[in-house]
Amino acid sequence: MQLEELEQVAKQVRRDIVRMVHGCQSGHPGGSLGCTDYLVALYFRIMTHSPEFNMNGEGEDLFFLSNGHISPVWYSVLARAGYFEVSELKTFRKLDSRLQGHPTTHEELPGVRIASGSLGQGLSVAIGAALTKKLNNDPGLVFTLHGDGELQEGQIWEAALFAPHNKVDNLISTIDVNGQQIDGPTDRVLALGNLRAKWEAFGWDVLEMNGNDLADVIRVLELAKAKTRKGKPIMILMQTNMGHGVDFMMGSHKWHGVAPNDEQLSLALNQLTSNMQDY
Repeated sequence: MQLEELEQVAKQVRRDIVRMVHGCQSGHPGGSLGCTDYLVALYFRIMTHSPEFNMNGEGEDLFFLSNGHISPVWYSVLARAGYFEVSELKTFRKLDSRLQGHPTTHEELPGVRIASGSLGQGLSVAIGAALTKKLNNDPGLVFTLHGDGELQEGQIWEAALFAPHNKVDNLISTIDVNGQQIDGPTDRVLALGNLRAKWEAFGWDVLEMNGNDLADVIRVLELAKAKTRKGKPIMILMQTNMGHGVDFMMGSHKWHGVAPNDEQLSLALNQLTSNMQDY
C-alpha cells in the first residue's frame, strides 16, 4: 500500500478501536490509538505474512504483542488485513468471544501465537522464535511491541542481556515510549532513565522514530530490516502520544484503560473520518 492508503487504513483502525471499547464499556483505547500507525505499517507494508494462518509461521515474519492490553488495535489490524471477518470486531470482550481483552491462544484466533496478558514475557518468547528461525535457516524476521511501563518488569532485562550475547540478529523489537502507564506518568511511577543508552549498553542496535508519523514509521522499520543479520538485535524507541487521533484522549494516562461514553464516542468518531466502512 502507498502512504495515502495506509493513512486511510489507520483512520479506520482508530474508528474501530473507539467503537470496540465503547461497545463493551471496557478496554484500553489510549495505547491502542497511539500504536495504530506502527501496526498498520507493519501488517500492510513491512512484514511478509499471510492471513492463511499457520501457528509455526515457517517462511514468514512473526509478530508478538507483548503489551497485550492494547489488543483492540491488533484485532482491528488483523481483521482489516484479512485474518478473520471484520464483523467479528463487534464481539470484543463479550461473552464467548474470541476477542478477549488480552489475547489468548485457546480460542485459536488467527494471528495470535501467544497469550500476552502478563507483561514482560513477549521479548523472551520472541527471542525463542527468532532462534528457532536461525536454527532452521528460515529467512523470516521476528517483530515485537512493548509498552514503556512494561520495562519495569525484570524479565525484560534478562532477555535484553540474552539476545545480543547469542547474536539474535533477526529480531526487531519496538518500545512504545508514550511516557504513560495505568497509575500515571512513567517518570513518576518508576523512571526509566536514558533508554537509548541502556539498550546500547546491553548490546542492541538502537533506532528512534516518531510513531505517529506513518512516513517515519515506514522509513525506520525499513532501515531496521536492512540492519538485521549483522550480529545485533534491533531495538526501536518509538515516541507516541497516548490517545493519538482523539484530542481529548491525547497525552493523558487517564485514557489508558477507560471506555468512552456515548457523547465521547460521537466526538471521537467526528475526528476520525475514513473512506472505509465500519464493521
